[in-house]
Amino acid sequence: MSRLPTYFISHGGGPWPWVPEMRQTMPLLEQSLVDIPKQLPEKPKAILVISGHWEAPAFSVMSNAQPPMIYDYYGFPDYTYQIQYQAPGAPAFANRVHQQLKDAGINAVMDASQGFDHGTFAPLYIMYPKADMPIFQLSLKSGYNVEEHLAVGRALQGLRDEGLLIIGSGLSYHNLRLRGPAARGPSSQFDDWLRETLELSGEARSDRLRHWSEAPSARISHPREDHLVPLMVAVGAAEQDAVTRVYFDQNALGGAVASSYRFG
Repeated sequence: MSRLPTYFISHGGGPWPWVPEMRQTMPLLEQSLVDIPKQLPEKPKAILVISGHWEAPAFSVMSNAQPPMIYDYYGFPDYTYQIQYQAPGAPAFANRVHQQLKDAGINAVMDASQGFDHGTFAPLYIMYPKADMPIFQLSLKSGYNVEEHLAVGRALQGLRDEGLLIIGSGLSYHNLRLRGPAARGPSSQFDDWLRETLELSGEARSDRLRHWSEAPSARISHPREDHLVPLMVAVGAAEQDAVTRVYFDQNALGGAVASSYRFG
């Protein structure tokens, strides 16, 4: 089987694919997600999502064969709390991920109760609307240590040859208190740094990511880095691979700059 790439995607806000007034503002994001399955050399056997909306004291692997839904957003219409995206889980791949992490000396646990959060079900609904692709999640580890998340990616890179598509799902800009036109400047500054960084490869790229908080407007763009750290796993799993920007929007969140990337 061909080696699959990895991705870091900006996943959009809340249940946006089901809210018409939101969805109509995100045509670039939607098209970028529609395009991902077309970019793959082969159909994945399963997709592993590292979402900015699930963190745990230890790296945790979703093992449920039929993951439930988690409506981890607030202030949306009532019907958005009834959404069902009933993609199957991937217990066999979950076991493989767990074993690979253990073999690399990384403490990890299995979690049979965790469900799909919107960092997974919103973008994956656009990519695979029939919900016929096995999907499971890996948590972030509390504390957001960059090196630990890069190491997780390195431990999982071989699974790309076995049909596993690894997606880090977050946002390249995530400051919900600074949106609209006021977000344009800082988000653009950070996005420029991020693109320059990701266009490097190997240790040079990883080293700059270790020092991401020193980048221009870094802490304005990410007051809390939960939506950036999924990138580290995607990079670690494709550390030597070239990058392609697959999404770029200068009007995300009403005025911020946002982007997504493919590695490999």
